[in-house]
Amino acid sequence: MRTVRTVTELRSALAPARRDGLTIGLAPTMGALHDGHLALIRRAREQCDVVVVSVFVNPAQFNERSDLERYPRQQSDDEALAAAAGADLLFAPSVDEVYPPGFATTVEVIGITDRLEGAARGSGHFRGVTTVVTKLLCMAMPDIAYFGQKDAQQTIVVRRLVDDLNLPVRIEVCPTVREADGLAMSSRNSLLDPPQRSRAHGLFDALETARGLAACGERSSEVLIDAALRAMRSSGVDPEYVALVDPETLEPVAELAGEALLALAARVGDVRLIDNTILEPARASKSSQQPLQGEAIATCNA
Repeated sequence: MRTVRTVTELRSALAPARRDGLTIGLAPTMGALHDGHLALIRRAREQCDVVVVSVFVNPAQFNERSDLERYPRQQSDDEALAAAAGADLLFAPSVDEVYPPGFATTVEVIGITDRLEGAARGSGHFRGVTTVVTKLLCMAMPDIAYFGQKDAQQTIVVRRLVDDLNLPVRIEVCPTVREADGLAMSSRNSLLDPPQRSRAHGLFDALETARGLAACGERSSEVLIDAALRAMRSSGVDPEYVALVDPETLEPVAELAGEALLALAARVGDVRLIDNTILEPARASKSSQQPLQGEAIATCNA
């Protein structure tokens, strides 16, 4: 695997593959790679001739400077992990390479960015995400770009961005990868001390609680959300939001009449975590929906 740090180097490295008509895959990351990221790289390796992994901690999407400063960075480890997972190129640009002096352009998706993470983190968050994703897609010009379902709203926003701008790339969304106890893998998990790590399981408990109720026939959004909130609070997690929304428009749903996205965010100490799952009405879930983790199946009260 080769590491490149400039757009010129990246395009030069990809020129032979592009000339030969080979398929190029891109896994955009902010580094501190974990098994969730590696799953994206492995999927790209299965589907593409050339695999690019970008590592860039994007300052434009952080609304708290302390969060940006604390975000884990481990580039030497990232290089080894990406290479072992099958990457051909690691693109690790500097901030000045991505946002050179005089940079004055942003890309914004309207509407679906106002909710959930947009409401919690401010309008600048998704503007930072969509701008840097557009830049990375233009820099690497991949055929396929890989994102994780853990960042569900981000995947919806990126798909809208690609569709609206007619960008010639396919967006592939890969399932959330979880720890043995169900906690969604995240670079921020490394910031949790042992007691916080134990409490963080409350996010998974919240999803499982709501899924269990849905499997037993509960359809009220209010009841499902309240159950998730109580599960988090009982674990010592501070909920920031829990929402049941349409999985395409992110509009709130009052009743679970079809597939709906249950999305949540919470703080464990000063570490902010997010997670989500798809809920379905009881009839659909009995035939097709699988438990989030292991063989956990809800017990319904008579």
